[in-house]
Amino acid sequence: MASKLTILIVILCVINEGWSFYLPGLAPVNFCRVGDDTKTCKSEIKLFVNRLNSDESVIPFEYYHFDFCMSEDKESPVENLGQVVFGERIRPSPYKLEFLKEDYCRKTCTKTYVGGDEQSEMKLNRLKEGMEKNYQHHWIVDNMPVTWCYRSDERQYRTTRFPMGCFSKNNGQLPYSTCGVNSAYNKDNTYYLVNHVDITITYHSGEKEEWGSSFGNKGGRIIAVEAVPRSINHRSPDHPDCSIKAPPLEIPADKLKPNEKLDITYTYSIHFKMNNTIKWSSRWDYILDSMPHTSIQWFSILNSLVIVLFLSGMVAMIMLRTLHKDIARYNQAYFQIESGEDAQEEFGWKLVHGDVFRPPRKGMLLSVFLGSGIQVFFMTLVTLAFACLGFLSPANRGALMTCAMVLYVCLGTPAGYVSARIYKSFGGEKWKSNVLLTAMLSPGIVFSLFFALNLIFWSKESSAAVPFSTLIALLALWFGVSVPLTFIGAYFGFRKRALEHPVRTNQIPRQIPEQSFYTQSIPGVVMGGVLPFGCVFIQLFFILNSLWSSQMYYMFGFLFLVFLILVLTCSETTILLCYFHLCAEDYHWWWRSFLTSGFTAVYLLIYCVHFFFTKLEIEDTASTILYFGYTLIMVFLFFLLTGSIGFFACFWFVRKIYSVVKVD
Repeated sequence: MASKLTILIVILCVINEGWSFYLPGLAPVNFCRVGDDTKTCKSEIKLFVNRLNSDESVIPFEYYHFDFCMSEDKESPVENLGQVVFGERIRPSPYKLEFLKEDYCRKTCTKTYVGGDEQSEMKLNRLKEGMEKNYQHHWIVDNMPVTWCYRSDERQYRTTRFPMGCFSKNNGQLPYSTCGVNSAYNKDNTYYLVNHVDITITYHSGEKEEWGSSFGNKGGRIIAVEAVPRSINHRSPDHPDCSIKAPPLEIPADKLKPNEKLDITYTYSIHFKMNNTIKWSSRWDYILDSMPHTSIQWFSILNSLVIVLFLSGMVAMIMLRTLHKDIARYNQAYFQIESGEDAQEEFGWKLVHGDVFRPPRKGMLLSVFLGSGIQVFFMTLVTLAFACLGFLSPANRGALMTCAMVLYVCLGTPAGYVSARIYKSFGGEKWKSNVLLTAMLSPGIVFSLFFALNLIFWSKESSAAVPFSTLIALLALWFGVSVPLTFIGAYFGFRKRALEHPVRTNQIPRQIPEQSFYTQSIPGVVMGGVLPFGCVFIQLFFILNSLWSSQMYYMFGFLFLVFLILVLTCSETTILLCYFHLCAEDYHWWWRSFLTSGFTAVYLLIYCVHFFFTKLEIEDTASTILYFGYTLIMVFLFFLLTGSIGFFACFWFVRKIYSVVKVD
């Protein structure tokens, strides 16, 4: 036990280093005043806008889906595969920023809406729908998210998004809505559009810094960007008033009267603040340490992880002690027979030694699932390892998804190899069907669901709709890379000799005695997923919160530790239940071992349903279909992952115990 505790401490220390190790997504950018531009610094600060999303809808929209001011710059940053699949659409903004040049109430543009004009009413209604569903802006400056600080319920929050506006109504607003945090926005059935933003850029001065020797205090590096959204009714578009006392822009819920005009003037102010106490390398800390609703109770999680480890250790010790006695007793009986002495009758798991390796029904499907499960397992393992090392930090936008997809495609070889080896050990001869199913079944299920959901995004003109060219690229990766690699793996798998089992299989199947309730298949499978799910449900909350509430997930160190514990608990739980079933003379362990740990995915599905009804405020049908569609994809992959872990642990266990006992 002391050695296990030492290993745990070492793992935690390594993971702690992984949390503090940060590899930025971009090299540091030096900025300097206008006129002082050099090759080592630039004066222009580009502000990019990303998609807008809402907690009340799963459907995000591109920035220019709404009638905001257009940018003169039409060139958008290059997006990687992960960003495109995740629906990120980073576009240039109309906001002009220059380092250390402060602006007050600078006008961007004026939008005019006329009652009775079909185009004007459509654009205005789109803005109203966005405000009513509380869609949120996501802005980026120097690869940093622009943050918004607000107070609600006497607490202060910081978030990487801010609302495009709000709709004041009698039943109240969400706490992070502008109507919820500003008492001036209180008129019933009125829309308040955010048309002014106060932007504060905090920078680390280059004075007395080696990297700032060429510009000194005339330049620096950006370490934080904060925005304060406001709704202002500019009386005159040509002379905007951005004072604190300026009244808010009130847009009535009713339609504009014929020929009635509504002018909306967009403005912004820029302020700069120097702070030399924060270095560029740690500029993400203030965001990651203050994300709303994601502050983790470190002690409670660590305590639960330690409890799970000790529980797993207890299960392992019980298993080892019990098996040790059984094996010793069986071997003693074997030597009694050899010496001519009367021996006790065989009992327990040794009675089924002639049937324990009898090939299961639907062995083709099981081998295909196992190959795909190995593919998902190594994809998850390598991705989390890269994330712990900092290569997939929040600064590398889309890197996590890109890494996972590329790894999945490139891991077709182990999938084909494992599937072929298992299928051949079952005595299967339809090797072509095995290879094709391994390469096509699981990826086909995922892609079909993804494509069906993408059709919904297309119909809604959402930014999450993956372009046709990207779908072609995904198909090219599947058929051009993954399928050939799967065939290569299967080729080497079928060339190998079939796995030799430690005991021979009888020609006539043994009759299985009537089972008690707790040794029947269904109760065992249902119980098998409880402990593994208990390991992941805390992290699962934060992952779902990140996916559906646009929160940053960065706890990859803890997630990697939880993944290791999940592997351990899936393995030991499946082994324990397999042992009980073998002792009850039930030798149908192949599928049961896969389903026992794979049933963890059912608990995952139940938790996702609970999360949908208790944490999200989704109401429309399309968003509901999209949520549960993506949930099914996640549950299916998790089923393959956990099921394969349990199967191979049980496969090793069964081969081990029947290889060390003496069989007649």
